[in-house]
Amino acid sequence: MANIIDYDLIIVGSGLAGLRATIQAARRNSKIRIAVISKVQVMRSHSVSAEGGTAAVLFPDEGDSIESHIYDTVKGSDFLADQDAAERLCKEMPDEIYQLEHWGMPWSRREDGKLGQRAFGGYSFPRATYASDKVGFFEMQTLYDTCQKFDNIEFLNEWFVTSIIHNEKKFAGITAIELSNGNFYVIKGKALIIATGGAGRIYSFSTYGYSSTPDGIDMAYRAGLALKDMEFVQFHPTGIMPSGILITEGARGEGAYLLNKDGDRFMKKYASKLMELAPRDIVSRSIMTEIKEGRGFKHETGVDCMKLDLRHVGDKIIKQKLGGIREISLKFSGVDPAKDLLDIRPVCHYMMGGIHTDINGASELQGVWAAGEAACVSIHGSNRLGANSTSECLVWGKITGDEAVNYIEKGSSVASFPTDLVNAEEKRIYDGIFRGKGQVNPYEVRQKLTDTLNDKAYVYRNQTDLLEGLKKVRELKAMTWKHVDDQAKEYNTNFSNVMELDSMFRVAEVVLIGAINRKESRGSHARTDFPKRDDKKFLHHTLAYYDPEEPIMKKHPVTITNYKPVERKY
Repeated sequence: MANIIDYDLIIVGSGLAGLRATIQAARRNSKIRIAVISKVQVMRSHSVSAEGGTAAVLFPDEGDSIESHIYDTVKGSDFLADQDAAERLCKEMPDEIYQLEHWGMPWSRREDGKLGQRAFGGYSFPRATYASDKVGFFEMQTLYDTCQKFDNIEFLNEWFVTSIIHNEKKFAGITAIELSNGNFYVIKGKALIIATGGAGRIYSFSTYGYSSTPDGIDMAYRAGLALKDMEFVQFHPTGIMPSGILITEGARGEGAYLLNKDGDRFMKKYASKLMELAPRDIVSRSIMTEIKEGRGFKHETGVDCMKLDLRHVGDKIIKQKLGGIREISLKFSGVDPAKDLLDIRPVCHYMMGGIHTDINGASELQGVWAAGEAACVSIHGSNRLGANSTSECLVWGKITGDEAVNYIEKGSSVASFPTDLVNAEEKRIYDGIFRGKGQVNPYEVRQKLTDTLNDKAYVYRNQTDLLEGLKKVRELKAMTWKHVDDQAKEYNTNFSNVMELDSMFRVAEVVLIGAINRKESRGSHARTDFPKRDDKKFLHHTLAYYDPEEPIMKKHPVTITNYKPVERKY
């Protein structure tokens, strides 16, 4: 039998959403024992990579308004956002910015000493609050420092959580492997918050850290929770070539231009009002259209790309406000953005979809919440506006922290602990994966899987490609890839990589099936064979439930309160 530990609240994931939830719960009740469990060291969580800003209305006296933030978010979502959730985000966000400041966040400032905000795509007012171009890093540092004030928070770093244990539709605990020694644990708890981030590593050209695989989302999916709107994958317009590392939207916010090979600022054709600061889905499609029509550049790797021009922004502003991307450009492309053009291409950056929750972040399993990118409260619908994701992490981190404490304080207990589920999970991991044998190299399989999504489910999609992609993913899954050569107990990265690949298959399948079924173009999901948005048939969320044969797909209504869907024009 596995080793057993006991906590009151378990938070899986130590990025912005996980840490914000942790602080909220610890502030609310100093008696409850909180475990924050992370696959990596806390400050290696992918949230540290967020660059450009966190959206909030701070200056209503200067012309901004909550109403405008809500409408920009809903319009940006191509009217698939749940409007009550978008409203909650926009109303609660200003307090979060000031709360972070009180905890020590070094926000950038204007000449007059007030907090600085920059222009971001799709907004009608500059409301991306920033800290140079290292927003996520400083937010994480601030939250991690704040966690140190509480005695009831315990960090379990470098633990790989594998499943949710539940009984009679109630949460009972999780199973996890302590990576440093390979021991298998049952961690009992009264409530769970899943804050494990997105699934972007199912694409090979991606801004995500290598640890950003969908294990957390998949664990919920296997426990019977729905995944919502997974076909909507955001491609950020400016991934630097050839690595795919993000060049923040803040670069365009500070005035950078996008140029085609004729030297034209081509965005004037596609979004004449907002130009380079149109929403991300529109800019990415515009880049790919220019490339398809022969106005792109060839990168030395042979891949088509566009150019980002920061030269006129000037060395001083680049160093002051975009120091991080200057460093990235020099290090990964050998280019100084003050002197030369950067090679960029749309890159997988964010999943609008995630674990299906209600407006409080509650999942369909009693005692389980999800927050941040792992969740789909559906604020972003089919396309997220930049700077709204770190905002969502903060607001729903706080909300789920509160909700979980309320639930724990009510004191509902699990009838009896389901040891059969623990045994089944131990068998799945050790007999099914760890002792799995095969001739096929799992790293080659992973490369083929991620390349397949790159090729078949990118910015523009069509039925033929999506069906071929699904067939290829299923063929790869059927190969005997469960192949762990390294039989060591300590820090067995081969073992964890194969477990990650196991999750990637299931989630990639949901992304492709969702995209095949959605025969329209909406937000980030652009189909060349169905170029129009179809509100009659597709103004709904997609839900996917796990079944060993293939996902069971259902529909879920969109919450529309004040804004009737209209055509998006920028």
